Amino acid sequence: MNEKIVILDFGSQYTQLIARRVRELNIYSEIVPYNKLPDLDAGIKAVILSGSPFSVTDEKALKVNLDDFIGKIPVLGICYGAQYIADYYGGRVQRSEKREYGKANLSGFEADDPFLKNISKDSQVWMSHGDTIMEVPTDFKLLAHTESIPVAAFRSNGNFEQPVYCIQFHPEVSHSLEGKQLLKNFLIDIAGCKGNWTPASFVEDTVVELKKKIGTDKVLMGLSGGVDSTVGAMLLHKAIGKNLFCFFIDNGLLRKNEFQDVLASYEGMGLNVIGVDARQRFWDELKGLSDPEGKRKVIGRVFIEVFEEEANKLEGIEWLGQGTIYPDVIESVSVHGPSVTIKSHHNVGGLPDHLQLKIVEPLRMLFKDEVRRVGAELAIPNEILRRHPFPGPGLGIRILGDITPEKVALLQEADAIFINNLKKYDLYDKVWQAGTVLLPVQSVGVMGDERTYEQTVVLRSVDSLDGMTAEWSKLPHDFLATVSSEIINNVKGINRVVYDISTKPPATIEWE
Repeated sequence: MNEKIVILDFGSQYTQLIARRVRELNIYSEIVPYNKLPDLDAGIKAVILSGSPFSVTDEKALKVNLDDFIGKIPVLGICYGAQYIADYYGGRVQRSEKREYGKANLSGFEADDPFLKNISKDSQVWMSHGDTIMEVPTDFKLLAHTESIPVAAFRSNGNFEQPVYCIQFHPEVSHSLEGKQLLKNFLIDIAGCKGNWTPASFVEDTVVELKKKIGTDKVLMGLSGGVDSTVGAMLLHKAIGKNLFCFFIDNGLLRKNEFQDVLASYEGMGLNVIGVDARQRFWDELKGLSDPEGKRKVIGRVFIEVFEEEANKLEGIEWLGQGTIYPDVIESVSVHGPSVTIKSHHNVGGLPDHLQLKIVEPLRMLFKDEVRRVGAELAIPNEILRRHPFPGPGLGIRILGDITPEKVALLQEADAIFINNLKKYDLYDKVWQAGTVLLPVQSVGVMGDERTYEQTVVLRSVDSLDGMTAEWSKLPHDFLATVSSEIINNVKGINRVVYDISTKPPATIEWE
């Protein structure tokens, strides 16, 4: 990367959002734990200190030696970062009697400062802090306050060779209406970033790095038909061509015709893909299992076994390609230490340990939306780029209770009707994830003059940004009626369709 911004993470819930906002300005950003600042080189254009759930007055407050970088490179402190800088250099920070949370308006600020260029004099900002900066340190200059706090923004005043700016609000959240402009002022005008990090530049740089890293070695990669693995494979393909070997395994729990359709898409992209039909093996191993966690473990184990057997048929493989993306990497690094449970580093079911291969992860520094943009740059078909998230265990966790080939076929048909209608009525791209769940429940129905006693399916559709929280999609009633009628009339064995109107939390997106 030619230029990057380093974000020191002090544990704020908004840290990832800071990184995303910086990248929206076409500037590469990287999050590191607060105490892991890399050596400053010409590529690092500025350092941003994030917020934190801690108070600077806490005994356990997260502390860093600011003298290591302040004065050597432009610095922006946000919330806790600003309070820590103020406290470190002799300003006065105290616990607020009550937590300041919500919207506020800037006032009394220095309009001629480049940091505040094109910022309205009463600009709305978002507060979320328990400490308050009462006085800025000597040789620092107040830039703005609000009605309720005396210090909303301040800066160094010639006391360092490189500028230091501090704000006691969160510019990265949407409630700070001009927050993006503020970040742009700091990064472009003050730190001197060019803003030339684009999908095209990422592809170009990554392909060069992959060629250098892998050389003439062979790489093996498991594909899922989803966005991450496909984009990762295409980057590897662009770098090493036919030395990339891919498997796409049919575990008998894919959507209707997905195995054939995805293989055809991959073939059209020039990927070297081996399709493995392992449906019966998965069904046999899952027979009689109803416990959700038990099903997940079996699906994961059998996937590894099948993958390993197929891999052993190939010779000279040195690397395993994976579709790891940036949130997986961030969440594998604990900021707070062992007291906080952090998700273990993402890998495909323990495959690296089994196959004893080196790992290559072309997407490890990208967020999901960035992966899609890179995919578009690589001309990957829209049907893959726009594909909804689909769980690794597939329909195995959308069939409640035990799994049989007959139940899989039943659910595939009902699910295909739901998904195809979402696309037909231009709703597919307007929801984040949709799918159908088969319940272990039979109910009475009437078809013609006959009484039926058949299965029930649940339609589930949610709106979300990242899957961490989700709202049920407000799909039109007429649309739901059409889908319900089509399923009941065309899928023999289903006589009842219901729609899930639960949010996450407290419910989860998937039923198991």
